[in-house]
Amino acid sequence: MKISIISLLLGILAISVSAQNTKPAYLIFDSEGKEVNYNEMLQEALKADVVLFGELHNNPICHWLQYELVKDIHWEAGDNLIIGSEVFERDDQIILNEYLNGDIQERNFNNEIKLWDNYNTDYKPLVEFAKGNGLPFIATNIPRRYASMVHHNGLSVLDGISESAKDFIMPLPLEVNADTPGYDFLLEMGGGEDGGESFMQAQAVKDATMAYSILEHWKKGKLFFHFNGDFHSAEYGGIYWYLKKSKKKLKVMVISSVESMEMEIDDEIKKNGDYIIMVPQTMTKTY
Repeated sequence: MKISIISLLLGILAISVSAQNTKPAYLIFDSEGKEVNYNEMLQEALKADVVLFGELHNNPICHWLQYELVKDIHWEAGDNLIIGSEVFERDDQIILNEYLNGDIQERNFNNEIKLWDNYNTDYKPLVEFAKGNGLPFIATNIPRRYASMVHHNGLSVLDGISESAKDFIMPLPLEVNADTPGYDFLLEMGGGEDGGESFMQAQAVKDATMAYSILEHWKKGKLFFHFNGDFHSAEYGGIYWYLKKSKKKLKVMVISSVESMEMEIDDEIKKNGDYIIMVPQTMTKTY
């Protein structure tokens, strides 16, 4: 009898230790804090007009899930899928289109377009998926030189750029609302003589230009899958705010990404989006 009891206790202990040692690569939660599975998130994405996938730029789980979602959405939506991202700037659209259409070779594309350092590992698979399936890939971001001008000189500096240059940004004037989620943080972080206002304006012109680019290419019946840094859409701010300002009835789904040591959701994280992808803080980085 004693041996049986000891065996039972050892078995329970083994199960407990095994449970504690479970190390999921990611968990997905909805906005109510309920843990859900990938397919539930996919099915909701298929109902949206626009999906904003807020990524952690150097996180391999984010990039893998982006690829899987694009692939699975395409399986259902087919040619009604549009892909876009902040990693390409609007003045590079011609080069991007030429590569997608097979007009130029990859070496010309790599040499002439502005590529992020982690392009090959993190973004190339999505570009190649678009190319292989004849899907549009939209360069949504403002050219960084104009965002830099705003950061250093304020939003009014854009009034002085050429009319042809203005084709690469959202139509002026731009409304910047400090109450937009996340923008108060930029005011605090920006510092400088203007109290961080130009820092916030630089972020806003990026967000507004990306929202404008999405609406410029989206049509009813289409699904625009956009991936961007999490800050650009977390808590329904940034790109989301400008999208809804322009088109209130647009169905926009926000996916947010966070890193966590405990892998437990709380009330603050729940605010980030419709779905929150939680990844261990110790996850390997791509750079």
